[in-house]
Amino acid sequence: MSLVQERRPTRQISIGKVKIGSKSPVSVQSMTNTQTQDVAATVRQILSLEKAGCEIIRVAVPDMEAALAIKKIKEQITIPLIADIHFDFRLALASAKAGADALRINPGNIGEAKKIRAVVACAKDHDIPIRIGVNAGSLEKEIEQRLGTTAEAMVESALRNIQILEDLDFYNIKVSLKASDVSRTVTAYRLLAPKTTVPFHVGVTEAGGLYAGITKSAIGIGMLLAEGLGDTLRVSLTRDPVEEIRTGYEILRALGIRSRGPELISCPTCGRCKIDLFKIAEEIEKALLEQSSQIKVAIMGCVVNGPGEAKEADIGIAGGDGMGILFKKGKVIRKIDQDKLVDQLLDEIDNMTKNSEEVNGKKE
Repeated sequence: MSLVQERRPTRQISIGKVKIGSKSPVSVQSMTNTQTQDVAATVRQILSLEKAGCEIIRVAVPDMEAALAIKKIKEQITIPLIADIHFDFRLALASAKAGADALRINPGNIGEAKKIRAVVACAKDHDIPIRIGVNAGSLEKEIEQRLGTTAEAMVESALRNIQILEDLDFYNIKVSLKASDVSRTVTAYRLLAPKTTVPFHVGVTEAGGLYAGITKSAIGIGMLLAEGLGDTLRVSLTRDPVEEIRTGYEILRALGIRSRGPELISCPTCGRCKIDLFKIAEEIEKALLEQSSQIKVAIMGCVVNGPGEAKEADIGIAGGDGMGILFKKGKVIRKIDQDKLVDQLLDEIDNMTKNSEEVNGKKE
């Protein structure tokens, strides 16, 4: 029996070449933490995110220089780019004209109606969607005074902003409702789900550093995805954004929704382990980051249980005392000196990947 419920039916939109909605795969996105005006640094970070599997990237647009930089950035990347706008509607117009594939705004903080109409008209002209970003920390004052910073307040804000755009005959919309805690975030999406068919971007905002951030994101995003809620996701970490992408895919993999690259399983170690498994696992994990092959790799601490416990793995290693073994599907292939374990495992994985690509190429 699957952990995951059927996806909530939504409208279908596109951000650049990436289709968003219940008929498309859940997409994984991130946000740069460079100064957008620094084109070289921003492009460098986006390219590293592309290699890690990032499918949509968002950049901050705090001023006109950042908006104009989008044109040069877009010339050097391949994934769609979202311009993140607050307060100044002119930055949204400039970003769209510079080639942004979508705008992230909160219509409530853009200002008077004519400014919102200008942004919507520009989005229509360039055929790009708008993501309504509702955050618990930046609700409209009237809503916050009446309802507090609650899930109900977030939902009312989202519905009000969706209505603003739809009254202007604009339906190319995605929405997010984020709080810094799991409970309000999950509750808000659950409450909004039956009230609109707009696609959801899901995540827990300001989730924290590596451990707190991954834990809160895995629980919050995982709960929503398991309930069929979520069409794009971002894991928000105070960390290198590449870690956000890795975590996003691991959440999807754990739920059986999507997978990217090799799956790594490893034992927690015990007193039988006589090799530096922590270091070995870290080296292999880093080396496999940009691999696209769908194989399961096992890193086990000892030869007593290693191959047996990891017999479902396509390939793996298990440590000994100065030696280790290489195994495939639980069958021992050969013994290897400890200092050559990592290199030989990676060589075998490369060979498996090449063979798989050749077979698939012949089938095509």
